[in-house]
Formats: sequence, structure tokens, C-alpha cells
Amino acid sequence: MADRPLDFALARLREALANIHVPLQMPSATAAADYAKRQVSQLDDYILPRLAQENAPLLAVVGGSTGAGKSTLINSLAGRTVSPASVLRPTTRVPTLVYNLADASWFESDRVLPHLVRTKTETDDPNLLRLSPVPTLPAGMAILDAPDVDSIVAENRQLATQLMDAADLWIFLTTAVRYADAVPWDHLQQAAERDATVVIVLNRVPKSALAEVSAYLRQMLTERGLAETKLFCIPEIDQLHEGRLPDEYIQELKTWLSDLAGNLAARRLASVQTMSGAINAMSRNIPKVIDAIEEQQIKVTQLRTMSTRAYSEASSRIMENTADGTLLRGEVLAKWHDFVGTGQFFRAVEQKIGGLRDRMTAFFSGVPKQAVELGTAIESGLDVLIRHEADLAAQRASAAWEADPSGRAILAGVSSEITRGSPGLSVAAKELVTQWQEDVLKLVSETGVEKRAQARFLALGVNGVGVALMIFVFSHTGGLVGAEVGIAGGTAVLAQRVLEAVFGDSAVRKLAQEAKINLDSRIAKLLSTEQYRFDKILDELKINPDAREQLSSILLDVSSTSFVDPRLSQVS
Repeated sequence: MADRPLDFALARLREALANIHVPLQMPSATAAADYAKRQVSQLDDYILPRLAQENAPLLAVVGGSTGAGKSTLINSLAGRTVSPASVLRPTTRVPTLVYNLADASWFESDRVLPHLVRTKTETDDPNLLRLSPVPTLPAGMAILDAPDVDSIVAENRQLATQLMDAADLWIFLTTAVRYADAVPWDHLQQAAERDATVVIVLNRVPKSALAEVSAYLRQMLTERGLAETKLFCIPEIDQLHEGRLPDEYIQELKTWLSDLAGNLAARRLASVQTMSGAINAMSRNIPKVIDAIEEQQIKVTQLRTMSTRAYSEASSRIMENTADGTLLRGEVLAKWHDFVGTGQFFRAVEQKIGGLRDRMTAFFSGVPKQAVELGTAIESGLDVLIRHEADLAAQRASAAWEADPSGRAILAGVSSEITRGSPGLSVAAKELVTQWQEDVLKLVSETGVEKRAQARFLALGVNGVGVALMIFVFSHTGGLVGAEVGIAGGTAVLAQRVLEAVFGDSAVRKLAQEAKINLDSRIAKLLSTEQYRFDKILDELKINPDAREQLSSILLDVSSTSFVDPRLSQVS
């Protein structure tokens, strides 16, 4: 294909369309997937084989409404029974290909319609293509009997569409009673949009109404962009002869088909018109597929943003609640009071800081139990807060997805566990708090190395100073200090002064900042892990973020190369 850029571009287009992936349930997704599948079939069945062998015989597909007489017409054109006719509907279940024996090499291989297995025996399998070589049909053209376009059997309708997409020439059969039916005209409208070579055969026309009906049908064709369409009329007949029409009724059509089949230039003109129209139609319609892909990408981004927002808000609330004094309630506050003493220590706070420092060694001696209990209370309160917000984030993210049709469809296919915190959340939250407390104690220990010679640091101990720093973090780092923290009252002031007595003012603020950054980082990491459950669901959809750009680029190559390809030029 190196010397045929159009073939290479179309092969790439075929591969891209075959791999179209639009898993989200959206209005545009089904239409895009169906269209892509249809175009892959047309490229395989018709466009690529026709480009490879532009001088091959024409393939004319006879299509039309149920009971229009397609099999009868084909039998009449072949001069023998090659396609069974019946009063049962649908009659044509298995597509039958009729061709001259001289063209056997063209049609008995899988050059066209490669997905249908060939057979020359009678069969009811619609996945087979029944071959019927005859000596009476003119060489240069094969005729394919397709299922009804309005069949009550969905598979028949789909096959009819596929076969017509594979045709160089459409022979569309209707009757004087049904020529205005909507379904056939939908197909004819597609033919007009694709500039396909079409022949209309109007069957069973009462002789008295022949002029009137044909004139009205011609008007309808003109209004729908098919003014140049060849129109043949077959009068109504009381009785068929051996299941076939009288020769004089179809002689004009037979002559036209024979002349076309025997004229290579005319055949090429017909095939070029149909093939160019098909390629141009793809160039016009594939942007709808590209738009559908883009909608999938946009929707994934929206769903991801929903879950991200839910967990981001949870992270912000935890960070606020661990900085504004919210945690200094209940058991934490009670244990803190037990630790520092509600009487003697608070009276000491009212005195000068120097006096406070002098009393520290005696005051804190012998109270490690209270420090441990306070640390446990902090651990429990922080653990509950994290798990509560993580659960709420899962609920909010799930609710946001549930409110979106695509998100709702996704949730229907996953475990209901996604609506709450992960099974490992409880353990992870506990480990987070434990590790943070250990980091705080390590930070205090490292900062207080040069203070350890002082009696006040030794008296407080690492645990004592550590819990005081935790209390200070929960009240100070939110921007409130001292008496401004209403929820904790003088508790925050006391923690601050205890720490300043040990480390000094500037060191205390630095310690608090480092401890809070450490906590926030751990919380963000845990919530990110929780959120990843939602991201993983979206990732498993395997929507290629580059698919839109790739398909757009390929389509541009098809358009540019088809414009200059000599095989698509009109033949004079």
C-alpha cells in the first residue's frame, strides 16, 4: 500500500473504527458504535476490494420492501429459478449471489463480502452466501438478492443494510402500492447522501395508472435528490410463467443492465460514483463518531471531577477541624484537663511565665499516665474524624455519579461498597494517627535534645511535650490563638505557654507548623487512596484520551488522499 496512499489511509481508518470504544451509556455512544461497525463492514466488503481491483465486475444488490417481488425479478433476469419465491415472509433469508460463469473467479473468492462463507448448496443459514452461477446473466455484473429492508427479523434488516453497503449498484424494488413507504425511502435517502448509483424498479403497476404513478414517483425522487435515478416500471400481471415475469416486461431493464455490464468504462463510472460517494459520506459522518468519543472523554473528566471534589472537600474539612479547636471537645478536653490539672496549674498560668517554668518540674512529676490517656483520646478523636469524613466523601461522590445517567450506569455494575469508605479504611485511619503521633514525639524529641539538660524538659518528658504540641496544633494552626479559641477556652493558651516554657516562642510555632503539615500530608494521601477506587473504575473503562485526535488525523489523511487518487476520477 506504500504506493497507494488512499488504500493505506483507509486501512488505518478501518483499524481505528474497529477499535472504537465508547463504553459510557450516552445518547451518542450507541449511534457512534453502530456507525463505526457499519463502516468497517463497508470498507471490508466493498471499498477496499473495489480500490484494489477497480476493473472487477459490478455487484448489483437487489433490495426493497417485503413482498415487492425481489426473488421473482432476479429469477426473471437470470432466466431460471435461482432465488426461491414464496408467499411466506420473509422470503429471502439467505443472500443469493447470481453471476455469469465467466466471472466465477471474482465472486467465488472472498474478494467482496469476506465475512460471509460461500456455499453452492441450499441452506437456511443467513451467515452463508449462496452462490448461483448461470450462463444466461451477462458477464461483468453479478446480482445479489438481499433480505427485505423492512423485514420483521432484525438480523435480516441488518444484513440487507450490509449487503447494500457492499454494492456498486442498487436495484431498488418497490410496488405501486408501497412505493411511498417510509423504510424504503430511508434507504434511498442514504443512497442520495452517498451519491450511490441507484436504479428504481416499480413493480405491479396497474396499466391504467402507469403514467400517473410513475410521474408521481419521479417527482418524489427529484425532491429527495435522486432526479438522475433510472426508473423502470413493470406492469401488473395476473399470473407468472414458471415463477418469472414475461420477457417483454423486463426487457428494457435487462438491456440496460447488459449494456452496463459489457462496457468497462460505464462500469468504472458507476463504481467510481458509488465508491467516491461512500468515501465522501464517511468523511462527512465520521466527525459524529469523533464527537461521540470526545463526549466520552469529557464525561469521564466530569465524573472524575465529581469524585475528586468530594474527597477534596473532605480533606479540607479534616484540615479545618484539626486546626480550629473542633477536636478539643469531649474526652480530649477532659483528658487534657486531667493532664494539666484544673486547679493548681491554671492558677499558675495567671502568674508570670518565669514562675510557671519554676513550678513545672514538680507539677509534671509522676503524671505519665495522664499523658498516655490524653494521647489515646487524641488518637480516638482524630481517627473518628478521618473515618467519618472519608465515609461522607464516598457517599457524596457516589451520589454525584448517581445523579448522572452515565455515572448511574457505571455504579450499577460495581460493588455497593463504593458508596462508603473502603474495607481497609478503619485500619488505615488508625495507622495514620498512630504514625503521626510517633512523628510528633520524634519531632519533639529531636528539637528538645539541647533542652534535655534542663529540668523542665525532663519533667514533662517526650510524651508530655508531645501531647501538648498536639493540643496546640489543633487550636493554633487554624489562625486562632490563645483566648480566640472559644471552644477550648484557656486550654490552647495553656498548651502554648507550656511549649514556650520549654522551647521558646519561635520554636513552638515552627514545631506546630511542621506537625500540622505532616498530618495534612498523611490525610491527603489516605483520602487519595480512598478516591482511587473511583478513579480505578473510570480507568478500567479504558477510554483512550488520544482516540479523538488519532481518528481526526486519519480522517484528514483519507480526505486529502482521496482528492488526488486517480482511481476516483471520472471516466469519460
